[in-house]
Amino acid sequence: MNRAVASGGRLPLLKAAWVVARRDFSAILFSRAFFFFLLGPLFPVVVMVMAGGVGAQVQSSAATADIGLAMQSEDVDRMLDAREELARQLGGVVPPMVEVASLAAGEDFDARATLETTEGSLAAIVTGTPEAPVLTATESRVARWSGLVATIGAYASDPGARAYPPVATQVVGTSGAVENSGRLRTAQGGQVLLFMLIMLLASMVLSNLVEEKGNKIIEILAAAIPMDAVFLGKLFAMLGISVVGIAVWGSTAAVLLTAGGQSLSDLANPGVGWPMFFVLFALYFAMGYLLLGSIFLAVGSLATTVREVQTLSMPATMFQIIVFFLASLAVTDRGGWLEWTAMVFPLSSPFAMVARAASDEALWPHALALGWQALCVAVFVRAGAGLFRRRVMKSGPQGARRRGVFRMLASAFRNGSSRPV
Repeated sequence: MNRAVASGGRLPLLKAAWVVARRDFSAILFSRAFFFFLLGPLFPVVVMVMAGGVGAQVQSSAATADIGLAMQSEDVDRMLDAREELARQLGGVVPPMVEVASLAAGEDFDARATLETTEGSLAAIVTGTPEAPVLTATESRVARWSGLVATIGAYASDPGARAYPPVATQVVGTSGAVENSGRLRTAQGGQVLLFMLIMLLASMVLSNLVEEKGNKIIEILAAAIPMDAVFLGKLFAMLGISVVGIAVWGSTAAVLLTAGGQSLSDLANPGVGWPMFFVLFALYFAMGYLLLGSIFLAVGSLATTVREVQTLSMPATMFQIIVFFLASLAVTDRGGWLEWTAMVFPLSSPFAMVARAASDEALWPHALALGWQALCVAVFVRAGAGLFRRRVMKSGPQGARRRGVFRMLASAFRNGSSRPV
């Protein structure tokens, strides 16, 4: 016997949810609006990349600072040679030195006036002799460069008195402190990325049922399939759309990072390793999206106009931020009650577990967390569908008579009507 017939002419839950999800997914994916939806987040990324490049160039130009030398010619040569020798030992710690003036014996030089009137990268001037140098600069640079100028002057005065012993080196791949701090940054970065994606994509669910309520399609759906299937199908359809968007944005970001010379080797290896971290990140995104989306779908289903949906979007966004802060604080409380609270509370659990995947090698907590989150998704969908039936569909004798009007129209939906849900 056909299962739909046996259940009173209504499609089974999972099959009905698949029909709703497939129809919603196709209707959104092949619309013009979805193309502009994909382009939307790419414009800020391009602007940020361009602004970062310009900012780095400006900062590099601003960071260039030279120390000028105004001494007798032989003293200038000795100071420059000493600076080159120290630069080979100390690297970028030693700023460039340039000749400003070659003075005759007894000739005066106004270093203060020269610094105040000269444009360019000149930040300080050293006068006097290598044995008794005089540094003229701003207060911060005097404090920073006094010892360096003294060292260069001492080496220029008597090079034979300064010797650099050979240093044997041993190279390690990492250290405990570096690995711990790197994993902490990976955990925080994973949380921020997960939060931004969910906040950007889950808010679309708020307005998902407004159009169907306005044109009475929801009545046909309620007569044809269980309301739980409607909620579940729409959630998974929006999740599929989100996955397509993330794939496009992620590919673009990977191309930009690769072109900029960035790779995963520049970041600390997460506790579970990069391949498993990406798998867990995708799973926790799906769970976080379904958890928050089920709540948004239930709340948004009570709205009757787009204006009401816009009114609901602000408290929904603030709610996401509070949940994110709870999970962020849990990163600093490893093994404490705050971390356990964040892992157990369903809405913050995906964020807390992403951070745990970055900092801990164990995999069994993730299996428990994913099972718990899946159970909470089922409970939230069931509760949201029940709330919709009681508050909007008004289930009962009157609701049953109302739905009876649409029983004949429901067969069109079950037979695959081309009209998108």
